[in-house]
Amino acid sequence: MTTPRPESLPFPESLCHRCAAPPRYVETRTSVFIMCPLLPGKYPPQPVRACALFRPAEAGAK
Repeated sequence: MTTPRPESLPFPESLCHRCAAPPRYVETRTSVFIMCPLLPGKYPPQPVRACALFRPAEAGAK
């Protein structure tokens, strides 16, 4: 699992990148998945535009 550079974020419009629950980026040879530590399904369909568990990350926390 890796954290991509900001300029290479998959689905840049996704709320996951701005959430206080730290997402994990899982890369395969052909895809990148964003894992949520809070959701039961762990890998929500992207891009996430609304999420009941979303809490904004503090500025500079990521």
